[in-house]
Amino acid sequence: MNIVEIEQFGEIEAIKLGYGPIGPPLLSVYLYILEGLVIDTGQRHMQKTVIELLGGKKLHRILLTHHHEDHSGNASAIRKHHHIEAFGHPLTVQKMATDFRILPYQRFIWGRSEIIRLSPLGSAVESNRYKLVPVHTPGHSKDHTVFWEEKNGWLFSGDLYLGQRIKFFLSDEKIFDQIQSLKKVLKLDFDALFCAHNPCSRNGKSKLKQKLQFLEDIVGQVQKLKDLGMNHKAIFKRMDSGKDKSIKLMTMGNVSFVNMLRSAYQSDRNS
Repeated sequence: MNIVEIEQFGEIEAIKLGYGPIGPPLLSVYLYILEGLVIDTGQRHMQKTVIELLGGKKLHRILLTHHHEDHSGNASAIRKHHHIEAFGHPLTVQKMATDFRILPYQRFIWGRSEIIRLSPLGSAVESNRYKLVPVHTPGHSKDHTVFWEEKNGWLFSGDLYLGQRIKFFLSDEKIFDQIQSLKKVLKLDFDALFCAHNPCSRNGKSKLKQKLQFLEDIVGQVQKLKDLGMNHKAIFKRMDSGKDKSIKLMTMGNVSFVNMLRSAYQSDRNS
């Protein structure tokens, strides 16, 4: 069962895409359109739908928040169809120039992104009325970047937010980097948070503060148990409820709560 929903946040058009080969989608993703700028491109499994939805629009540029396949899946197809340029952080440029490996569950849920030649982002991306400033925010991925529109108080946040109390981490996510990225972004002036999975048109900054507090609390709890002399196995056993067993099994351990604890344990040790 596939999901396609179109929402309007003032001048911003948000397209929600969910792909479910068996039953409802496990996770939907948003792409945003602002005055001809396309911010993220959705999953490749929804490519036909995306091309049809964008077919009659006058588009100028594609902006990627990061390389993950649910964000970059249709970048190449949109670029070719509309004859426009696509941009990303230099690390995104490097990653998207290769046929990077994804796991079976990622291929099943999202589909593989096509190789695309991106241009590196400059200090700002401007349209007639808007100016988006890219801000590098590593942690979820090394190349993760958000786009800030100061005048209107908008933040296109990719996967920086997701929710105040997230349940899982990817195996390569870095909690300390995410904390630093959240602190960096919270210095900016914005209210609307256009997350790629969970948009918040109001009180976005407050929600990001709550996520920051949650991650800092995780690190604090891990540190407290370390101070009591517990090793990583004992800490994981104490803090992990085991409610994510099905997710861990499906993703071969690439997505789990323990990944967050492991990152907190390692971040403290290496900081």
